[in-house]
Amino acid sequence: MSISAPLPYKLDASGWLIGARHLPSPNCDARPAGTAIELIVIHNISLPPSQFDGNAVIELFTNRLDWDAHPYYQGIRGLEVSAHFFIRRDGSLIQFVPCALRAWHAGASNWQGRERCNDFSIGIELEGSDDLPFAEAQYAALIPLLATLKTAYPIQAVVGHSDIAPGRKTDPGPHFAWQRLDAHTA
Repeated sequence: MSISAPLPYKLDASGWLIGARHLPSPNCDARPAGTAIELIVIHNISLPPSQFDGNAVIELFTNRLDWDAHPYYQGIRGLEVSAHFFIRRDGSLIQFVPCALRAWHAGASNWQGRERCNDFSIGIELEGSDDLPFAEAQYAALIPLLATLKTAYPIQAVVGHSDIAPGRKTDPGPHFAWQRLDAHTA
């Protein structure tokens, strides 16, 4: 089934998406002066892994996760991460960091010989895992978001986390339908 993307969203001057739910994360900082946003990095995340619809990802990105609430959390205790955007299974869109700031999503990374991809990228997390397909509603939210970001910034590529951190990361995983993006965001 093909998705017909709605009109793109709009960003305000600081890079907050108008109409998205805004939950500011403390896990961000200024981009290096003069750095253009040229990359979009697609991730997947679920906490605990492969469990959806809870608020653990939101709590992680806002430093409110109860580390003792699940045994898996002990392995990530103290982690301070964020992303610019999080798209839930139902397609709802949450923004944690304005695009003008650097979100802490990529970690050690390299794209075309440039390290520190957080400096020049926007991170989009999809609620999901490497083991399952993403929901139709997620593509319906992602495609116009990508179109909006490509209009606002000099984006050179949309890549997976696995592309900029090979061997360390596998997301968005084998079930992510890259061809769907190509058809709508070329």
